[in-house]
Amino acid sequence: MRALRAAQIPLIKKAKARQIADRVQEIKQFTAAVAASVQQQDAATGEISHNVASAARETKEIVTVFHEVASAATETRGSAETMLDTSKSVETAATDLRTEVEGFLEKVAV
Repeated sequence: MRALRAAQIPLIKKAKARQIADRVQEIKQFTAAVAASVQQQDAATGEISHNVASAARETKEIVTVFHEVASAATETRGSAETMLDTSKSVETAATDLRTEVEGFLEKVAV
């Protein structure tokens, strides 16, 4: 019986070694899968970071354009007010001129 057990010990050791080797191989495969997932996550995070930075730059550009549009609108309003004032001055001058011409014509016609 001892001889039988002594003969089985190397077989048992070999079987256990095979089980351990198989388990180590499984762990390697899982580790490789985790590493690949981490790389994919890193790439996705990098792309998200790039997109956020790009969106921030574009938002800043849009704000700058809106500021320029607001400034242009303010300038346009100022120009329109100046034109209105000038039109009123021209209207007043035209009315005064008409009055003077009519007065002159009345003096000349007499």
